[in-house]
Amino acid sequence: MNPNNQLIKCYQAGADVAPYLIVKIGASAGYVVPAAAETDKLLGVANSLNITSGDRVDIVQAGIAEVTCGDVVAFGDWLTTDANGKAVATTTAGDELIGKALSGGVAEQVIPVLIQFGRY
Repeated sequence: MNPNNQLIKCYQAGADVAPYLIVKIGASAGYVVPAAAETDKLLGVANSLNITSGDRVDIVQAGIAEVTCGDVVAFGDWLTTDANGKAVATTTAGDELIGKALSGGVAEQVIPVLIQFGRY
C-alpha cells in the first residue's frame, strides 16, 4: 500500500532528471525528460533521487507530490513549469497544468502539489 495515496509509474530517463522536477513526455515512447515550456505535455513529478540519463525514474502522476519552485508560489496557485522543470504559478490561457500548490514557496523551495493535470 502506498501511504501517500500516490500513483507512481516508472519510466526511462531521456536526460538527467534532478529530484522534484516536473517532467514531460520524451522523444521516444516510454521516455521522460525535464519539462521546459508551459505548453509541454506534462507527465508528472520526479521522485527524490538524482537520475542519470538512461536510468529508470519514478514519476508521481496522481496524489500529492513534492515539487521544486522556480519562483514565488502562493497556496492554491495553479502550477505549470518553467524552462528548468520547476513549478511556477500560471493564469495564462493555454498553459499546461501540473496541479495546485498546497503551500506557498519561493524559488528553489520544495513544496507539496496536488497533481491535477489540465490546461489553463
